[in-house]
Amino acid sequence: MAETRAKFATVDPVWSRICDEARAAVQDEPLLGALIHAGLLHHSTMERALAYRFSLKLASGEMSEQILREIADEAYGEDAGLGQSARADLVAVFDRDPACHRFLQPILFFKGYQALQSYRIANWLWRQGRRDMAYFVQMRTSEIFGVDIHPAARIGKGVMIDHAHSIVIGETAVVGDNVSMLHSVTLGGTGKEEEDRHPKIGDGVLIGAGAKVLGNIKVGANSRIAAGSVVLEEVPCCKTVAGVPARIVGEAGCDQPSVKMDHRLKDCED
Repeated sequence: MAETRAKFATVDPVWSRICDEARAAVQDEPLLGALIHAGLLHHSTMERALAYRFSLKLASGEMSEQILREIADEAYGEDAGLGQSARADLVAVFDRDPACHRFLQPILFFKGYQALQSYRIANWLWRQGRRDMAYFVQMRTSEIFGVDIHPAARIGKGVMIDHAHSIVIGETAVVGDNVSMLHSVTLGGTGKEEEDRHPKIGDGVLIGAGAKVLGNIKVGANSRIAAGSVVLEEVPCCKTVAGVPARIVGEAGCDQPSVKMDHRLKDCED
């Protein structure tokens, strides 16, 4: 067993840390022992733990936990990028969310992280041509987590969705790497057009709570969208926009707004 743990520590330090935290958590709160063993310590890899969590949360009378588990295991087995993105997303939450003190928290308790991993499986199904199953996963993710992401949307890695209530991301939306967004964000369309109709969010963008970005417009890398803004026009790189409709109110204030997580309408401090 010690040899196996050492191997995991070398190959997958993220998963090794999660397991160490899980064992400590069981000691601190024995009443959560069954949950933590079933959700984390029972599994040999992070991918298997994520597949278990996915199936447990999304199962219903219409789709059994066993079937969903088989789908998730297949997805993680065939696309290594899903596990890589899950690790990058987890580290993003840990680094940017002051309420996250341990790696195990997003997997067990944070619906934004769990919803994003569910979307990633739905997106894998979509890319495999299994559109109806992808729609089912989208529906259940929305029902359980309050996060509605179309399975055809393209989302990069290292993404944090904080609090995550009432997130909507449309079919042709693109979200880059290392993006942070808060609750009630909408990346939506502006009408009934069926072609490319949703926003394209660049790398490193910070989107404040309640912001709406509408239409096939580009939001440049490392920009900030203030809380409550309605963005209808293109946003250049490294700018801050605010208002209804949103307008440029200054520079982004720092190199990586999505990491700094400073929502105030002033330059970020070093």
